[in-house]
Amino acid sequence: MLTSGLLLCSGLKAEQATIAIASNFTQPAEQLRLAFEQHSPHTIRFSFGSSGKFYAQIRHGAPFDAFFSADQQKPVELEKLSLTVAGSRFSYALGKLYLWSAQPGIDLSPKNNDWQFATKIAIANPKLAPYGKAAVESLKQLNRLNNLKDKLVYAENIAQTYQFVLSQNAQIGFVAASQVVQQNKGSSWPVPDDYHPPIKQDAVLLKRGQQNQAAIAFLAFCKSKAAAKIIQSFGYQTLDNH
Repeated sequence: MLTSGLLLCSGLKAEQATIAIASNFTQPAEQLRLAFEQHSPHTIRFSFGSSGKFYAQIRHGAPFDAFFSADQQKPVELEKLSLTVAGSRFSYALGKLYLWSAQPGIDLSPKNNDWQFATKIAIANPKLAPYGKAAVESLKQLNRLNNLKDKLVYAENIAQTYQFVLSQNAQIGFVAASQVVQQNKGSSWPVPDDYHPPIKQDAVLLKRGQQNQAAIAFLAFCKSKAAAKIIQSFGYQTLDNH
């Protein structure tokens, strides 16, 4: 599991990094932390939430060392504001959108099901969450956005979207692949990638973390082949960052 991205000298002082993580990446991030900390003196602390809120918080001085966004735009904007370490941004994952129901045995393919049984359809807030924006674009591609507008319920982020559907406060919802691919619950339909712009997810080292060896080492590990295997196991695609 040791890679060039995780060359940590035993003489290094152990540090802790605080990293903002888009909520769609919760489970993969936890697995990456476990793998990283097995071979590192450093520790990582995560804060999970919507990329839009993290972006606003970082602009106002929130104490994060690094940021894993659910899109590429927000890290780029932080670069323009000189709030990141130059050259540190990279794409750690390509996201995948799923339509999901907690009820098993349902054909959610739009060709075979008009979703008439659903009185509420959960999506993440498209103004804050890239997966919500992708959901809106997918509904437009299906020519269903206008017809389903009254059924849409908006969650703060993709984690809350999943909870709306799991609790059956919404019968179906557009969630991240990472929330459903490793479980055997309910029914799902993978939204075709060409129904929405690519969900390219970027990570970046923030100015606050430029001397934090834990943050630097964790981002390096996330570019490794070992990390790519973990990320791919949750339904994401990865780029060759190593």
